[in-house]
Amino acid sequence: MTKCSIRYAFITTWMAWALLFCVFTGPALAETNAEGPENSEDARPAVQPELEAGTDAPPDTKLPVAINADIKEQLQTLETSLDQRLAAVRESRERLTYAESILTRLQDEYESFELRLEKAGLNLTASYADLLKQRLERLQRQSIASDLIEGIEDKLSKAREEQLRLEEFEAITGPGNNARGQLSQLLRGLHKAVTEHIGVLNEYYSTVTSLQDQVLEYQKLLQQRLFWLPSASVVNTETAGELYESAKWFISQLRFDALIEAVEHSVAERGGRIGLVMVILLALLIKRKAIKRHLLTNNRHIGNVGHDRTAFTLMALINSALLALPGVLGFSLAALLLMEGNSFYAALSNGFTAAAFIMFLLALIRNVARKQGLGESHFHWNANSLRVIRRELPLLMAFVIPVAVITTSTSSTPEGARFDGSLGRLLFTLVSIALAVFAQHIMKAVRAYKPHSNLLLVLHVIAVSTPLLLAAASLLGYHYTALQLERNLFVSICWLAFNSLLYYVGLRALSVRERRLTLEVLKEQRAAERRVTETREADDSTDESILPALDMPEMNLKDISRQSTSLLGIVISTLAITGLLILWADVIPALQLFNNITLWTIATDLQGGDPLPITLADALLALLVAAGTVLAAKNLPGTLEVMVLSRMNLEPGAGYAITTITTYLLIFAGVVTCLAVIGVQWSKLQWLVAALGVGLGFGLQEIVANFVSGIILLFERPIRVGDMVTIGGVTGTVTRIRIRATTLVDWDRKEQIIPNRTFVTQDLTNWTLSDPITRVTLRVGVAYGADVNKVQDILTQVARKNERVVSDPTPEVFCVGLGDSSIDFEVWVYVKDLMDIMPLSHEIHASITSALTDADIEIPFPQRDIHVRTLPEARSTN
Repeated sequence: MTKCSIRYAFITTWMAWALLFCVFTGPALAETNAEGPENSEDARPAVQPELEAGTDAPPDTKLPVAINADIKEQLQTLETSLDQRLAAVRESRERLTYAESILTRLQDEYESFELRLEKAGLNLTASYADLLKQRLERLQRQSIASDLIEGIEDKLSKAREEQLRLEEFEAITGPGNNARGQLSQLLRGLHKAVTEHIGVLNEYYSTVTSLQDQVLEYQKLLQQRLFWLPSASVVNTETAGELYESAKWFISQLRFDALIEAVEHSVAERGGRIGLVMVILLALLIKRKAIKRHLLTNNRHIGNVGHDRTAFTLMALINSALLALPGVLGFSLAALLLMEGNSFYAALSNGFTAAAFIMFLLALIRNVARKQGLGESHFHWNANSLRVIRRELPLLMAFVIPVAVITTSTSSTPEGARFDGSLGRLLFTLVSIALAVFAQHIMKAVRAYKPHSNLLLVLHVIAVSTPLLLAAASLLGYHYTALQLERNLFVSICWLAFNSLLYYVGLRALSVRERRLTLEVLKEQRAAERRVTETREADDSTDESILPALDMPEMNLKDISRQSTSLLGIVISTLAITGLLILWADVIPALQLFNNITLWTIATDLQGGDPLPITLADALLALLVAAGTVLAAKNLPGTLEVMVLSRMNLEPGAGYAITTITTYLLIFAGVVTCLAVIGVQWSKLQWLVAALGVGLGFGLQEIVANFVSGIILLFERPIRVGDMVTIGGVTGTVTRIRIRATTLVDWDRKEQIIPNRTFVTQDLTNWTLSDPITRVTLRVGVAYGADVNKVQDILTQVARKNERVVSDPTPEVFCVGLGDSSIDFEVWVYVKDLMDIMPLSHEIHASITSALTDADIEIPFPQRDIHVRTLPEARSTN
């Protein structure tokens, strides 16, 4: 049983369970023209925040087109404009006064209501909760007009333009006597009125936006309080009578004449849409077999490294969606045909719309789980779990979809809404039981392979018990709470399913790419083995002289897979958790507690602006960003190697330089983001930068020099990972370039840690920078009397026959001197791999010895002539 199978089965179970939201909140999602029943006056809030957008257009001042126009006409025009502007100012001021009074009353009512709720706690009756629900609905309907703020902004913009035009006209008019002086006076008065109007509109705009924020805060308070209060009475004997009344009412609404009328009106109103849906439905039914064949055809390439592509998975997903569409289009067609009927058939149209959505969700799951489908062939989910899903889903669809149609249609009409406490809760309970049974069968199939897994046991209990607990809460009167939880759980599960799909598609793409890389590596290894087998047999005596195999620049594909999978999981998890936090923050007040804990405040750059508080939530977000940065930097190289660098024709070591620089940039961006989240402003760090500069000039000079040198090495690339270099008497291969130092592996398999600045400031020999071909000089001596030309030909033939020697440049042999005991020759040969130097030296010397012996040419050893001289005995003296 794989982890993928467990995740998929669990997510599928909860996606199906999420259909409760579609069933019982369909009216909120569907479009309806029906008006709800009138609420009692007790539920009417003390403040009705109804502000309509003004129908009057802002007065347009008509200035004379020429300065020398008739003075009387100018005066008349300006007087008319002044009267209009003053009237507009009075009207705007009246609206401002009215809005301010509403805002004050709403704020007082909000504070009083909040205090009463705090004192009452949760000891509130269902009737009181129903009144709160009515108040919430009224606030939602009678809020700020949607175009009011836009209208105020438009008036402000035109008033500012008029103010500027008046200033320009007044500047070119100039002072004068009599009529000219009266004209200037009117212009100044009009300019003053426009300026006053701008000030009033600014205050009005501020008041309206504050009122809108207060209304939203009021709605939020009511929603949070209603979430924990009973919205109906406990199910009792009276519920049975209400159920009978609801069934009687529903049957009475199914009139054939009203159905015919609804279809006729709908066809007349939406004939084009209905025809388009029918054409698409017919085309999908005709092409259904072809879609299935295409799905199976794509599956044949899965696992074939040479032909497998990620596009096959995407096409399989599209084919699965197309196979799920016919039922969806059928319900959509029914919804369109009933949309223009009476209130009941319009509500029934909403029910078919909700059914279409549910049908798409369940049908898509079933087609993903179909035999040889996306789940089995592409994602390799467990076949037994997929078989149980295929078996149980049709039963669930046959039960849930009719319930969805009935419940949504009754809840969308004023007459049927009164049966929510009876019919609605009964159907809610029935669907919950059906989903619990479905979850039981799925989780049983999943646990069959791991019966002793505690995690699967916990998931099994949660999957089965949650629908039952919600049903019990609804029966006990917490129907509104159950519906709200249903809504958020539905959105959460859809969001998790979407992220899960992204995760598996990403894994599939990584798998395809990594298997292709593995195939390329195997081909290269087999080609190298074939060349070695054809040219020579392995010589164990030379193994100690060969450089060790390097981890870089080649990367271990297992490490690549681990890093890529980890990074993909981090990205998907971050995306999923962020969405869940945003969704549940408004439902669970405890999640907002962190925003209310202020750790410190920082001053803003705005003059007179309030300090910006840094809360505990900001600190936690900074920690999450830091952790995500560390994890991303750790797992980035493998992902870049698989998805990007392997597709590019890069020079040796270039991929390592790209991943290293990208990691540096990622860490820098993470540090900047963390500091910004906790309120650290770069403009306030000037003193710290200055102090850091002084410190760098003294204590940290070497560290900074090494860091900057490392950046230079990565960009300038005088050395690369995998190059053979000699510096300071040390020869080795570059294995990694870090922030402070570079690592070399020498011939003795020792790692030499050399500071980066050494490579920048000292003489450096790079044996493989632009040309890996290196000359090898071999010295040979033959005895005097040998034919020099013959020896040269023998040595040349030996050099050319060796497979390690490149043909360009060609080998060369020179007689370089006459020694004490031999005629000295030098053999110049060229190799393209430094690791071939020692094996080549062995092979060439062995071949030369054999060739010279066959040619009867002696290789002399040092000879010395020793002359022994006896000194005469010293004469004895008397």
